[in-house]
Amino acid sequence: MSLNTDSNFFTPGKRYFWAFSPGDDFYEALIETHRDLTAEQSATVNARLILLLANHIGDISVLREAMAIARDGA
Repeated sequence: MSLNTDSNFFTPGKRYFWAFSPGDDFYEALIETHRDLTAEQSATVNARLILLLANHIGDISVLREAMAIARDGA
């Protein structure tokens, strides 16, 4: 398994008019998750979210690939 970098956002059973709309839905939810948090609380939420999603993915090689891509853009 390798890292999927194509847009892969969706809501089961929901049809979207525009291909980018599911990504917009995710971004809106992410922004709402951070609303009214301090910078420290926001960093904690980000760290917890990363660990939860990494656990969900589970495949260490995919996670290493994602970390390398993320770091390359920093």
